[in-house]
Amino acid sequence: MYYNEMLESGQVRAPYAMLSDWVQTMPNDIRQMKQAEAESLFRRIGITFAVYGEGGDPDRLIPFDMMPRVFMQSEWRKLERGIKQRARALNAFLRDVYSRGEIIRAGRIPAKLVYQNEAFEKSVVGFVPPRGVFSHIVGIDIVRTGRDEFFVLEDNCRTPSGVSYMLENREIMMRMFPGLFRHNRIEPVDQYPELLRRTLASVAPAKCEGAPTVVVLTPGHFNSAYYEHSFLANLMGVELVEGSDLFVDGGFVYMRTTQGAKRVDVIYRRIDDPFLDPLCFRKDSMLGVPGLMDVYRSGGVAIASAPGAGVADDKAIYTYVPEMVRFYLGEEPLLQNVQTWTLWKEDDYKYVMANLKDLVVKEVHGSGGYGMLIGPKASKEEIAHFGELIKANPGNYIAQPTLALSTSPTFVDEGLAPRHVDLRPFCLCGDRVELVPGGLTRVALREGSLVVNSSQGGGVKDTWVLTE
Repeated sequence: MYYNEMLESGQVRAPYAMLSDWVQTMPNDIRQMKQAEAESLFRRIGITFAVYGEGGDPDRLIPFDMMPRVFMQSEWRKLERGIKQRARALNAFLRDVYSRGEIIRAGRIPAKLVYQNEAFEKSVVGFVPPRGVFSHIVGIDIVRTGRDEFFVLEDNCRTPSGVSYMLENREIMMRMFPGLFRHNRIEPVDQYPELLRRTLASVAPAKCEGAPTVVVLTPGHFNSAYYEHSFLANLMGVELVEGSDLFVDGGFVYMRTTQGAKRVDVIYRRIDDPFLDPLCFRKDSMLGVPGLMDVYRSGGVAIASAPGAGVADDKAIYTYVPEMVRFYLGEEPLLQNVQTWTLWKEDDYKYVMANLKDLVVKEVHGSGGYGMLIGPKASKEEIAHFGELIKANPGNYIAQPTLALSTSPTFVDEGLAPRHVDLRPFCLCGDRVELVPGGLTRVALREGSLVVNSSQGGGVKDTWVLTE
């Protein structure tokens, strides 16, 4: 059984009452016209996402569902407290493991999971970034299994994507259905770009002189999330740059402009660690800035999120986040993890191998819905193949039960139908920890599917938090 967020005991729940009336009074031809209008707006704006592995042009429109997902204020407050708590704990963990490693010394987390992790960057050991913040934008994926049951599925501490879709979903809904927003008291999300700009400015290095100059560093227009990079830069009123637009001189980073070189204080990078600086990481990288890491370590520029932040969102590390909350904050976790088996443990390995057909297995470094097995949906051949992969490298995988993800009402050809959803709120960490009321709701558009990732064909919808 799956929790239906709209219906409870056969009755429409209070947050969906007005929407239920809206759906029932909307003729099919109007709904189809509005859906076509939404797709036209997405196409005109250029909101696309890459779906890899299909051949040809990988860019396609994000499937958009016009039926919003709704949270009551009380539900959101619970989530907000838990999200902020988790973001603080993850940053405390990063500060710790790149300095004294007290949580490892205390035996709370195995040293090999941190120091042998491919995301652990030895080049920043001993360095403390401005305000001690390593992960400035934390995307926490949350699933719901009951009325008051929310669980964290995974953490994204490097460069979580999707916030542009959160903002555009709202913009398009307001443009197409202004009456809904006149008759419902819905918390706004349009302040996110300003909050992001302020957060980035707040972590400018001590050597910054005057108002910080912030830039967004993109790998270029071939990147699957390039639209988001340009979108956020535009809304923040900052420059979108590629590695070739920046250079290092005299212990600082400069941007080439038509008026000459301009010093840069904060780089919101959307480039993975290995490509940031060919003098420190991959020598063949054409995307980064030679000498950038030397400037960063000397305090001449801030990088958000910090190189090395990825060790905190590794799926094996994920299992220890509740312990981080207790160790660093002295609190009990407000949001619980999904039960997880780590296959480098012998007992967990034996259990998972005996129950592959009932479990979801993921690569610890995987993302986007790739490198995973959904046992109940997989064939015997797929299960056998994945079993061989696990045997070859057990430590590369974790396993979780097949979750009963909640469903949200979604428009299909026949009308409304329940489809499985998750939620990615975006928590900003700088001189304060804050987030806008809402997030990116991803929806599995295929009936019965539990895979919501856009890269796997999932769609998106607007997320409402009702005011009191």
